[in-house]
Amino acid sequence: MFIAWRELRFARGRFVLIGGVVALITLLVGFLAGLTGGLAYQNISSVLQLPGDRLVLQQSENSTPSFSTSTLDKNVVQAWEQAQGIESVTPIGIIQSRATVSGVDEPAGVALFGLPQGAQVAASNTLFELTPENDDEVGLSQGAAEDLNVQVGDSIAITGTTFTVHAIGDDLWYSHTPVITMTSQAWSESSIRVGGSGDPTVLAVSGPADYEAISAQTGTIAQTTLSSLTALEAFQSEIGSLALMIAMLFGISALVVGAFFTVWTMQRAGDIAVLKALGSTNGALMRDSLGQALIVLVFGIAVGLVAVLGLGALAGQALPFVVSPLTTLAPAAVMVVLGLMGAVFALRSVTHADPLTALGSNR
Repeated sequence: MFIAWRELRFARGRFVLIGGVVALITLLVGFLAGLTGGLAYQNISSVLQLPGDRLVLQQSENSTPSFSTSTLDKNVVQAWEQAQGIESVTPIGIIQSRATVSGVDEPAGVALFGLPQGAQVAASNTLFELTPENDDEVGLSQGAAEDLNVQVGDSIAITGTTFTVHAIGDDLWYSHTPVITMTSQAWSESSIRVGGSGDPTVLAVSGPADYEAISAQTGTIAQTTLSSLTALEAFQSEIGSLALMIAMLFGISALVVGAFFTVWTMQRAGDIAVLKALGSTNGALMRDSLGQALIVLVFGIAVGLVAVLGLGALAGQALPFVVSPLTTLAPAAVMVVLGLMGAVFALRSVTHADPLTALGSNR
């Protein structure tokens, strides 16, 4: 690494330039990753709270399963409850509607979750902790409470019916709308008032059952919670496009670092030949070059991460932005790996350098 450090000090302007480019790419990747995480959270956070080993949705022949169109009648629910190997069935209703407060003309878009009382779920399940005990009460997520500007004990109107705010919990979202929980009976009546059937949207089921066989018999599809996220219409297109941009930025970072070190290595081909003529091995020169690339990458990525953390904290006040190890450290690690892979292409000049050129054989 002696030569690498000497070159970094001698040509610091060049290395600061490429480090700045890497920092900017890290900033772009970090912001896109944070925005992707924030948008994903506002899409699926409530769905991830649904209990059970599988989520059951209606499966029609001509369309893919969807939370927005799924309805499961009593016969389907009973079939799942009576199926062999099924230990628990929790019917859950989901619709998107609007809520208003007396004296405020502007309604707020909300997602109504109808949850059965006394369902056996994990104690840390924040969605079910909001479930009210009475049909005339509702539980509000933090986002819904802020949009409606209400507190516990206040009244709100949903589909023409007045409810009392029973509790306010954590921030939970469904398809970019804040969540309001109510009893199954209250949800069914609200669903009918907006033109729905009143039947539950999804079943959360558990047990060592043959899910494929039961699904075929009932005209449904049973998926794991993560697999069922594709039934949210906006999730795939939204996250897919942002993930594609992140992947393209990863590729750009590898190309930029690779191109820089290729040009840099070509410019010092004579110096490399001299070192080989003096006895330096290919392995030592390769380690030196990769170490040099690693220093530049770590420097640039560290600066970019600091900018992401600082600016991300500000962006989080106005945008759905998530700062977490998954949106900061994970992309940074990927950029280091891809950057080193790009730098590897520059090593061809090192391994193929002819020591005789240092002795004037081509002059």
